[in-house]
Amino acid sequence: MTPGQWLRRLANLLNGSTLLGLLLARLAGTTTVRGPHGLAIATGYTWKLPFAGAFTVGNVVIFRAGPEAALGNPALLGHEERHSTQYACLGLPFLVLYFTAAGWSLLRHGDPASGNPFERHAGLEAGGYPGRPAEAARSRRRPGRVTGRRPGGRPGSRWTSRNTDGGP
Repeated sequence: MTPGQWLRRLANLLNGSTLLGLLLARLAGTTTVRGPHGLAIATGYTWKLPFAGAFTVGNVVIFRAGPEAALGNPALLGHEERHSTQYACLGLPFLVLYFTAAGWSLLRHGDPASGNPFERHAGLEAGGYPGRPAEAARSRRRPGRVTGRRPGGRPGSRWTSRNTDGGP
């Protein structure tokens, strides 16, 4: 392990997120083994929520798949490792922040990942989410919402698309 991976592992132990991940894995009846980069790999997760094929709590990466499939997907493992680093930085409040960002993304973009900064930082495609460029996400705005630019106006002015009479 690198010094950064040791530090992440220690931070997640001290902030309680790895202990929560191990408890969740045990309650769900998964098989847990040591994984690469200081991660613990829990496989055989069968609970309905969350819907994802893999998710992370602290340094514990929990997979629905078996150990061969879990360890055989380095892109997904790297994605989940980045979430582990996010836990190290934010601690257990990461859960609240993550789900708030996922809800906001769902409302704004129609899915819980494309507008979620935690998923974007971890890598959308590596996490199995379809990549959506920011411009495509912005184009889904509803008419009448503040767009930041009036047709023919200067960038950054706060006009809505309904305001066409030239007044505020």
